[in-house]
Amino acid sequence: MSAALVLDLSGDDRPGGTAASPSGPGTERPGTPSADPGRPGGTAPGTANAPTVVTAPHTWEGPCTQHYLIDRGPEQVPPPPTEQDAPGWIAALDAVPGGDQLLRLTVQGKGKRTVVLEALHVRVVSRKAPLPWNDYVMGVGCGGEVSTKAFAVDLDAGRPTAVPVGGQRMFSYKTSETDPVILNVAARARAHDVSWYLELAWSSGSERGTIRVDDDGRPFRTSGNLARPAFAYPLGWTEWIDNDVDTEGR
Repeated sequence: MSAALVLDLSGDDRPGGTAASPSGPGTERPGTPSADPGRPGGTAPGTANAPTVVTAPHTWEGPCTQHYLIDRGPEQVPPPPTEQDAPGWIAALDAVPGGDQLLRLTVQGKGKRTVVLEALHVRVVSRKAPLPWNDYVMGVGCGGEVSTKAFAVDLDAGRPTAVPVGGQRMFSYKTSETDPVILNVAARARAHDVSWYLELAWSSGSERGTIRVDDDGRPFRTSGNLARPAFAYPLGWTEWIDNDVDTEGR
């Protein structure tokens, strides 16, 4: 089973611009629940049936569609990686997804008991002016994009909610050990540099809990990339070039 969410990170999920980090011990990867029974939506005593969540924070919607903002000139940036090598490339360059970021969450129950995924909430940690860095696109001329969008979340709203589009149904979903659920979360920022994470609410019988979903203990980060100097690395070339350059006549 799979579903998708589209997040517009141009806004915030709470009035005042900052969402506090949840109290409690935080989240281990993958899929450890945050325990805070006193907080609305927190974890009730006992989390034996909490599902596991494995996060792929740098999933590409297409082989050549992803942009990254990097605080370096093109002569200091190595060639673009493949999707499977992207995490190491991103970490080495302190790169930040530009404009769009696609996450893939694989959620799986434990044992034979069914787990109900009740909701997925977006929590904004900070929202600033977009990064003034160069924009690097991962490829040129690779064909059209494959859309995975099924839910839209407008973070310009004071309290954004996930709105199903394209025939996708709203939460909840069910998962078990033999029936994982894949959630594709498409985040979008245009006017801000946003640090954010997700909270996945679940229940199983009398147990309820919330799992924090982030980038290995850190918030995800997505920044608008409009009007930034843009560079591409076309097939057959050996250097980054201005993305507006016509390469057909080379």
